Amino acid sequence: MADDLSAVAHFLYEAGTLKNARRTGWWMAGVNNPESVAEHSWRTSLIASVIAKLEGADPARAAFLAVWHDTQETRSGDVNHLGKKYSASADPAAITADQTAGMPDLLASTIQDLVAEYEAKETPESICARDADKLECMLQGIEYKAQGYASAQRWIDNSRGRLTTETAQRLADELLAQGTLDWLRQAMGEQS
Repeated sequence: MADDLSAVAHFLYEAGTLKNARRTGWWMAGVNNPESVAEHSWRTSLIASVIAKLEGADPARAAFLAVWHDTQETRSGDVNHLGKKYSASADPAAITADQTAGMPDLLASTIQDLVAEYEAKETPESICARDADKLECMLQGIEYKAQGYASAQRWIDNSRGRLTTETAQRLADELLAQGTLDWLRQAMGEQS
């Protein structure tokens, strides 16, 4: 391969910082050690593939969009909704352009196009990926609430109210109707 991959290697190290970057909004709910941006993005990608498949969109594309949706936070940090009220919102396209500078053109343009598609909210896959982002936040809120963080209810309600696809709305209802360990009881053959 003739392309210089040093910029790609730099980005891979940079992306690794998302494993340590905490989702800051959860601190307001009293969560001492909230999930990382990387943990959120992984489950968001999984959820995006599920929603997209059930909505008739391309599940691989939706997951691809979701896995990249917060990569800019290596440079901007995870600014929660209250913080965005006071600080200028960083432009995801500009950050992505800086992150991909020096990468092989094919790779850089692919990543830049993914971020632009996600931000535009126009394709079925980007709509599914965005719903997955909200549904993952709702699901995390349910889990935090089950751990005793009653203030997480605000995130559950806000996230539920922002879902747009029928599949995400139906899945939200199902998640709200179940306990966080119902899956384990079923797997063990226990009665609920």
